[in-house]
Amino acid sequence: MRGCGDRVCPPYDPMTDVTTEQAFNDLLAWCRERDFAGYDPFDALNSRLFQLTPLNHSRTARLIWTQAFKRFPLNLRPLANVPAQKNSKGLALFALAGLANYRRVKTAEAETEARALLDELWQARVPGYSGAAWGYNFPWQSRNFFSPQGSPMIVPTAFAARALLEAHQTFGDDSFLKMARSSCDFILKDLKRTVESEDELCFSYSPADNTQIFNASLLAAETLARVGALTAEVTFCAFAIRAARYAVRSQREDGSWVYGAKPEQQWTDNFHTAYVLLSLARIAGSGVGASTEFDEALQRGYSFWRERFFLADGWPKYYHDSLYPADAHAAATAIITLLEFRESDKGALPLAETIAAWTIRNLRDAGGFFYYQRRRLYKVRTPYMRWTQAWLLYALARLLEVKSS
Repeated sequence: MRGCGDRVCPPYDPMTDVTTEQAFNDLLAWCRERDFAGYDPFDALNSRLFQLTPLNHSRTARLIWTQAFKRFPLNLRPLANVPAQKNSKGLALFALAGLANYRRVKTAEAETEARALLDELWQARVPGYSGAAWGYNFPWQSRNFFSPQGSPMIVPTAFAARALLEAHQTFGDDSFLKMARSSCDFILKDLKRTVESEDELCFSYSPADNTQIFNASLLAAETLARVGALTAEVTFCAFAIRAARYAVRSQREDGSWVYGAKPEQQWTDNFHTAYVLLSLARIAGSGVGASTEFDEALQRGYSFWRERFFLADGWPKYYHDSLYPADAHAAATAIITLLEFRESDKGALPLAETIAAWTIRNLRDAGGFFYYQRRRLYKVRTPYMRWTQAWLLYALARLLEVKSS
């Protein structure tokens, strides 16, 4: 029985179901119409109504407000005066999608769009730091810390660097490499090293916190490794190897990684595991040294993720031990990660196609955008621009690119 709750899913009919290319084209048109601006699962604190109340100064109130807006099946943001905005990480993902689309179709229009997104991404960086850095367009109350709007963080910074490095490789333009290299100064001079010894270290999430979050530290390391490999800056590569060691030594016996080192961060989910695997694979494959040191950890981690997070019909589980929610972000990151591992896993591309087909059938709106989540009793249909649309546009673009090569 395929994963459709209490009923059997109808069989997939390639003659009537929307194709990957049609889904990509419709989604791209939907995002273009909105100039790539929209809502985010974590933007509830942008509510002008909430900001006028004393609750704005309460950690608990901020967390509850954020989570309520994220999980509610209807979009409350227009009622709470939350504006639709652009997001730096979203721009990086849209730029990555644009680059993949250009590499596939090779049209002047696709190149122009990719370059425009890259230019907008560069203009969105946060000023006042040692190097290029990016943040979110909303105040963010996580379980671990509060970050004011526009604070620089490693996750959007690392994705911006990914886009810039891909632009350098796609267009052969060294200016993009110089931009990405600037983000290494932010990583090494502004981020904290919350764990550090002679042979390992952990980078903080932002300059203001002391967290030990494995995927975030590895994203910093990936940036250093890939830039260092291109610029021959061996110190960047050495930092990357030490950060990778810290993450590998924190891996559980079953091959999994929890989110972070603190007791309240001991959960394992689909997309953060995918982040870890993708960054670790890119560090190992960048030629920075110790190229085989992480092979065993990568294989164990990939096997755990591959076996525990997906049903046979492509249903992407959020947690390894729970069917719900089925999350569009998890689906998209899975597609990207599987494509990265397709040379070592011959079943990776077919699984990526299966996940894409499931997501198109189950989380796509007739208007061309994708829903946030499928929960046990309802769907959250809010069209989050960064979390869902940008990720799926990138995933579908890469899938089409790989299938056309």
